[in-house]
Amino acid sequence: MKIAIAGAGIGGLATAILLRQNGADVTLFDQFLAPEPVGSGLVIQPVGQAVLKVCGVLDETIATGNLVHRMLGHEGDSGRRVLDVWYDRANGQRKGLALHRNALFQALWDSAIASGTKVRTRAQVTQAHAGVLTLADGTKTEPFDLIVDALGAHSPLSPMSATDLPYGALWANVDWPEASKLPKDELRQTYRKASNMVGVLPIGTPPGQEKPMAAIFWSLPQCGYDAWRKGGLAAWQDQAFSLWPAFADFAAQITDPDQLTMARYAHGTLATPYADRIVHIGDAAHRASPQLGQGANMALLDAYALARALKAHPVEQALPAYAKARRWHVRTYQAMSWAFTPQYQSDSRWLPVLRDRLLFPASMIPPVPRLLTHLVCGTVLPAFPRGDPLRQSTL
Repeated sequence: MKIAIAGAGIGGLATAILLRQNGADVTLFDQFLAPEPVGSGLVIQPVGQAVLKVCGVLDETIATGNLVHRMLGHEGDSGRRVLDVWYDRANGQRKGLALHRNALFQALWDSAIASGTKVRTRAQVTQAHAGVLTLADGTKTEPFDLIVDALGAHSPLSPMSATDLPYGALWANVDWPEASKLPKDELRQTYRKASNMVGVLPIGTPPGQEKPMAAIFWSLPQCGYDAWRKGGLAAWQDQAFSLWPAFADFAAQITDPDQLTMARYAHGTLATPYADRIVHIGDAAHRASPQLGQGANMALLDAYALARALKAHPVEQALPAYAKARRWHVRTYQAMSWAFTPQYQSDSRWLPVLRDRLLFPASMIPPVPRLLTHLVCGTVLPAFPRGDPLRQSTL
């Protein structure tokens, strides 16, 4: 099969690797002049790690990343715990893999190139029809048996209509302060109501770096970015310090507003993530907030399910098989994200009270802790079908 993949992100690169393992002739299209990852820190959950292992890059990413075993959140004014999820409550070997997006990108990129994937750079894809891609300069490609749309949330190939979420987040990567007493194996967050959230994710030592790093994030209304810049860094640092004093050494490393990147989120799902000779994966097929830490994992699971379907069926049958394999897992996590996000990122006054006074105490009563572990691990529903070799290793 001749397959074109539009987009060299996490999902696109993983798809290229897995399809090359199937023997497909794969060409990857991206608009960059040279491979350059974008983004900050992320967490690869156990289901995503299983796919990275099949791609042959798990050991490499663990070496440059950082394993975390807990997500812990406090209410800033009272200091009360309001989130406490352990990865190893259902399986003692489980951990989340926190790492810089650069580290994951580089590992997948090197593996895709080594697999024999062909790459066309300076190729901004604008349209797809009957297996042919149209590029921004007007040129058309040769016809392909299948086009994989991995262009992300703003894909011009995806017919999705997504709803913008009211809150996004500022992200940056900083050195891990030597004086910090925060543990390096936990994701820590602090909240004030649902309108302020600050977090620190230890992401290991990315390639080319000498010191361990952290990804930091600050919740912000999507419409509030300009006001944040006008307010100045000093005002933001004072606000962050008053909310969480332990964050001060991280925030002090931000000396220019451009060090922080505004990420905006949307929510939506394609009911049918395929059409004639095209299939959509990752954010081109389903978008949600990063509150459950599932974005990259969903893209990896899509890549694996698509490759598995194409190995077992001709294209006409493979695309419905791929959609069926992913349908309930995607819908479940979309629903969970829709329910959880306003408790931590919204202007609501009563949701944080419900979160702190009712939902958190309930989350400490068995069997709820184990259910929350499955939720963050990506296994609240089986991520892989019966008979798949990865199913048992992630349950």
